[in-house]
Amino acid sequence: MDIFKRIAEYRAESEKLTWTGTFRDYIDLLRRDPSPAMTAHARVYEMIVSQGVEEAGGSKQYKFFDRDIFGLDRTMERLVEEYFHSAARRLDVRKRILLLMGPVSGGKSTIVTLLKKGLEQFSRTDKGAVYAIKGCPMHEEPLHLIPSELRSDVERELGVRIEGNLCPSCQMRLRTEFEGDIERVPVERVLISEESRVGIGTFSPSDPKSQDIADLTGSIDFSTITEFGSESDPRAYRFDGELNKANRGLMEFQEMLKCDEKFLWNLLSLTQEGNFKAGRFALISADELIVAHTNESEYKAFIANKKNEALQSRMIVMPVPYNLKVTQEEKIYTKLIGQSDMSHVHIAPHALRAAAIFSILTRLKESKKQGMDLVKKMRMYDGEEVEGYKEADLKEMQNEYAEEGMSGIDPRYVINRISSALIKHDLPCINALDVLRALKDGLDQHPSITKEEREKHLNFISVARKEYDNLAKKEIQKAFVYSFEESARTLFENYLDNIEAYCNWAKMKDPLTGEEMDPDERLMRSIEEQIGVSENAKKAFREEILIRISAFSRKGRKFDYNTHERLREAIEKKLFADLKDIVKITTSTKTPDENQLKRINEVTKRLIDEHGYCPVCANELLRYVGSLLNR
Repeated sequence: MDIFKRIAEYRAESEKLTWTGTFRDYIDLLRRDPSPAMTAHARVYEMIVSQGVEEAGGSKQYKFFDRDIFGLDRTMERLVEEYFHSAARRLDVRKRILLLMGPVSGGKSTIVTLLKKGLEQFSRTDKGAVYAIKGCPMHEEPLHLIPSELRSDVERELGVRIEGNLCPSCQMRLRTEFEGDIERVPVERVLISEESRVGIGTFSPSDPKSQDIADLTGSIDFSTITEFGSESDPRAYRFDGELNKANRGLMEFQEMLKCDEKFLWNLLSLTQEGNFKAGRFALISADELIVAHTNESEYKAFIANKKNEALQSRMIVMPVPYNLKVTQEEKIYTKLIGQSDMSHVHIAPHALRAAAIFSILTRLKESKKQGMDLVKKMRMYDGEEVEGYKEADLKEMQNEYAEEGMSGIDPRYVINRISSALIKHDLPCINALDVLRALKDGLDQHPSITKEEREKHLNFISVARKEYDNLAKKEIQKAFVYSFEESARTLFENYLDNIEAYCNWAKMKDPLTGEEMDPDERLMRSIEEQIGVSENAKKAFREEILIRISAFSRKGRKFDYNTHERLREAIEKKLFADLKDIVKITTSTKTPDENQLKRINEVTKRLIDEHGYCPVCANELLRYVGSLLNR
């Protein structure tokens, strides 16, 4: 009953959006709110910003793309600001085809799908309402009914701009059906719909020998020629091409540069003048955003051909690289797995992260900065702090290579390999080692990588394995240390108290006796040695921590356990070092005694309850970390 109730509610909701009136009623509507008369480009821009915009670090993040596009904030900002925003303001950019160019599985098609679905939903809102001449095959803007001579006065009165002319069908109806009386012409609200072919068109190239230009511009209805007597009679023409149906919205060209040239020539006039040629009619006006997508090799072949210069000059090329952030790459895999029928299989914590580390490393380019390796670069790109480098270094690296992210392992390959592991072994749970093994096995079958690239990728798998090993040890460390955060924070505060006394040549007070004593040098060094701070460097390191604390204090921020990346790492390693022997014995013994068994059960329970493990991967993690500690 709930299902049918929801269907009934949706139908009632759609019926509420129904509006029919005359052209006079439409003008009255525009007097109250001129937004329905906006261009297709403006409609897309308003649709995007209506979802919300966040500003951080001088850049904008558009929430419209958040749920499906991951790690491409800079690309999306550029796309919206340089193309959609400019086009919405009627700058010359709107007379260009938007060409999304990037590697396979980089998100180009997803961006277009989001725009199409977004338009459908936006047209159901008051702000995004679209009105058209009723019965027009192209869902035409009713303001086209106003004669050219009167348009300037109407534009001033309503605060709108009128561009374009009536389609041949509406011209004939105005003459024959309404005898030139534009006030009587019926107007209706239309809902943009790809399924119903209203405001969205899609063109996909096929065999050039069999594909007809009519797919784009419509065709003559030969069955009616005898009735109407001429091929130039609008009633004998089907205005059902993709360019006709995309009017008022968006036209998608899939793999545009694979199209035959004659199909692309139609776009020259459409982009520059807002019209196209069809049948034996004058140029037909169309208000639509044209978005195409292609890969880099197709684009390079296209621009190398001199015959394409005219069309090339009418394009805005927007590179869409791969994501370069590990945490965002994990979200891509989570989304893709969630869409499959394998979502019931448990994915152990860090399994997707290990795959993401491998993928990102294959996409990064070596920085020219001294001391900056790919792992450090990967961490900085993911928002982590790396000692010795600042925000300015990050921005410099991001601008170092224009083509960074345009090559490397694509998400589909990773998901294919994970799927292979899931199906092949019929596992109830899959962990990081299963994933890395599947990735390694798949390199032999990968069709497009050279022997040299294969060796590099194998090395990246090894690096990802090392990163996972560190994560696995930390996970066990946290599970073994009861109330880990409290223990870490207590040790952290203790260390800060000691270095403050050390740097200020002050004494400390024993918390029990109140007796004055020197700073605990053994404690400080036991922590600092975990991250390789030498005896000679200890003073500078301690002073640097105090300077950081002072800087945070001036800005009204608290310097806590998670603030300083290296110090946090040192604290965690110190805690783990103190427990290492206990962990080592407990995880590796084949015949645990009663106390060891009790501890194993407690740790396993904590891994399951607090860290997202299942009984299978929790036990595997314990065995694996035990083997690492025994090496």
